[in-house]
Amino acid sequence: MERVDAQDRVLGVVSRRDAVREGWLHRVGVAVCRDRRGRFLVHRRAEHLSRFPGHYELGVGGAAGVGESYEQAVARELSEELGVRAAPCLRFKFLNRDGLSPHWLAVCDAVVPEIVAPHPEEAAWHGWLTESELRRALQQWTFTPDSQAVFDRYLACRAAPDSAQERCS
Repeated sequence: MERVDAQDRVLGVVSRRDAVREGWLHRVGVAVCRDRRGRFLVHRRAEHLSRFPGHYELGVGGAAGVGESYEQAVARELSEELGVRAAPCLRFKFLNRDGLSPHWLAVCDAVVPEIVAPHPEEAAWHGWLTESELRRALQQWTFTPDSQAVFDRYLACRAAPDSAQERCS
């Protein structure tokens, strides 16, 4: 993966383990997946995963590889984790200090089919939630540390008059 600075400029190539251990900034991309009816895809991480086992998660994604754009990383992760092809649209990014280590987190929109096939090694459960159901779930279930921030910023971006929503329609 690429180590980056506070302006998201590449400093060099490092291992994920070193980036997490040293607290170096790196790039992560996630998609907020919605179906044609506007529901949000939520999944529960498998219990054997080293990071946040059994936690619910709103975003589907992961670390960007060397030379990969955020959108490319998200498209690859959607294919690997859900078995779907989609054209993610970058909505916003922010410096995320929640979780295991600080990183730039890019949040994309992705409209995916209602029937997805999450990789069993990654997800123990998945389901589609309306916005109000997701709001309740975020208060009642144990989510990954960044899920609430992603959801809040996603809703704010969607409501902003100058947002990139038109590009993502």
